[in-house]
Amino acid sequence: MKFAFLRHRLVAAAVLLTASFARAHDIPNDVTVQAFLKPAGSRLQLLVRVPLKAMRDVDFPARGKEGFLDIERTGPLLPDAATLWISDFIDLYENKTLLAKPRVAKVLLSLPSDRSFTSYDAALSHLASPELDTNVYWDQVMLDVLFEYPIQSDRSRFSIAPGGLNRLGLNVVTVLSYVLPNGTIRAFEFTSDPGLVRLDPQWYQAAGRFVELGFEHILDGTDHLLFLFCLVIPFRKFRALIPVVTAFTVAHSITLIASAYNLAPDAAWFPPLIETLIAVSIVYMALENIVGGATVKRRWMIAFGFGLVHGFGFSFALRQTLQLAGSHMLTSLLSFNIGVELGQLLVLAMLIPALELLFRFAVPERTGTIILSALVAHTAWHWMMDRWAVLSKYHIEMPAFDAALWASVLRWLMFLVIGAGAAWFIAGLVRERKLQRPNAPVQENQMDTSSVEH
Repeated sequence: MKFAFLRHRLVAAAVLLTASFARAHDIPNDVTVQAFLKPAGSRLQLLVRVPLKAMRDVDFPARGKEGFLDIERTGPLLPDAATLWISDFIDLYENKTLLAKPRVAKVLLSLPSDRSFTSYDAALSHLASPELDTNVYWDQVMLDVLFEYPIQSDRSRFSIAPGGLNRLGLNVVTVLSYVLPNGTIRAFEFTSDPGLVRLDPQWYQAAGRFVELGFEHILDGTDHLLFLFCLVIPFRKFRALIPVVTAFTVAHSITLIASAYNLAPDAAWFPPLIETLIAVSIVYMALENIVGGATVKRRWMIAFGFGLVHGFGFSFALRQTLQLAGSHMLTSLLSFNIGVELGQLLVLAMLIPALELLFRFAVPERTGTIILSALVAHTAWHWMMDRWAVLSKYHIEMPAFDAALWASVLRWLMFLVIGAGAAWFIAGLVRERKLQRPNAPVQENQMDTSSVEH
């Protein structure tokens, strides 16, 4: 009896395992979800286009020996499939209230060559088109769906959590256009689960999100951490690092904001150039530590120059996430910089004591500086060569000397003036710090003299 029961359990497990492998092979590799979201009166309309092949576990009927999709018999199955594989994977919020599940207002099968989802109006008009009348297989068509959610007002603030759509395929890209009642369109693109996305955030919500993004970015950016590490090695005192870190912060803030407002070159070779220069900056800083010529004045000036380069690197990381800023672009950028600085302070708080302990109990300071800097230089050198190999594949053309170029030059001159003012401010901090240094020993001598007299 026990053996029979065990045999049945093994057979069932084998069947389930085989089925799971079969389903795993049926999961599409790349899936693109196109969507429009528009509040209108007392309803919120969600227009979605997904490949029908992403609707697994649904047996779509076929006809003929060739196995073409039976469109007429498939029609009644589409609303349930859309609910199961699309709306059940999306949570929509009005202010802070989770919206009820929507009704399927319209479904339609389309060919991949159809281009109606380039705009909300075209996609909505397309859903009124007649059904397909052609021979196609089930995995060669797209499913267009119109969902309607009941809402209190189209002036409310809406949020979306689309992370469940990642179950549609191994690599899912969700392209969402949010159409505001005034006609403004905000474009979003997600390649992973973004969590709760506020489509029209308050300024403090955007600020909090970007502080978090900046903090995470500096901790995840290996090249930025190595650059910061090279800054710290010769100066392991917070007071000495203030002008250096301030220069780096101000510089990358300038280029980050400029890039966010489309003042940076948009050529294909520009990102590889910046990545190569970031590696160059790390190599240079490491070699300067080895030579031993670093001073506070020289270090903050170099940090300012290379900070301009790193700011472009930050802008590349923000290219896909600035969509979350809504109408609070500048607030979000400044908040991102605050997050970056908080991350840098955390790194400094860990690096400075660690280096002090290392140089005090393990190796002499000069020897440790050379060894650590050499290791960083070795790593950055390989990065530099690899990135140069990518950059060398691009053909860099001289820009045309037209009105657009001169307008861009004038804008950058404006930012350079701002940068010069920031550099002057940092230089004042360094001078003030130098002037305060001689006073401390005098005060100590005076204290010692008074104690002797007593």
